[in-house]
Amino acid sequence: MKLHTIIRKQVLPADINKTWDFFGDPSKLADITPPWLGFKVKTELPPETYAGMIVRYTITPFAGLPVQWITEITHAVKPCFFVDEQRFGPYRFWHHQHIFRETPEGTEMTDIVDYILPFGFLGEIAHSLYVRKKLDEIFAYRKEKLSTIFY
Repeated sequence: MKLHTIIRKQVLPADINKTWDFFGDPSKLADITPPWLGFKVKTELPPETYAGMIVRYTITPFAGLPVQWITEITHAVKPCFFVDEQRFGPYRFWHHQHIFRETPEGTEMTDIVDYILPFGFLGEIAHSLYVRKKLDEIFAYRKEKLSTIFY
């Protein structure tokens, strides 16, 4: 079992409240998720993220096979950060921190994702051959989309 970590930072040319208005709206996740992931929300979403919120969705990350993912927002402090944790889904463990910090240039957004794959050494092989590349592609897509949304 190996804990993997992804850290991504991006400065958005908006104040922290405007940035939170976007990221704190759970319906916006679909806007910054690549179409090839087949992301579909299965839960009625509230207008703002809050601690204790449960979101159920499906993704099709491999060969068009749908995978159910259930996430809980475990912490939310407006406009500074929120944390989503997978309760059920494709990972053995998934903990994603979304941190927002005001800077002279706008808002620095930091994502810290810690995750563990299932299936022991087979999961690690899948990680090196496929999973890490796909996660990097998802974050690259998201960065590009945010550049168009906030600029």
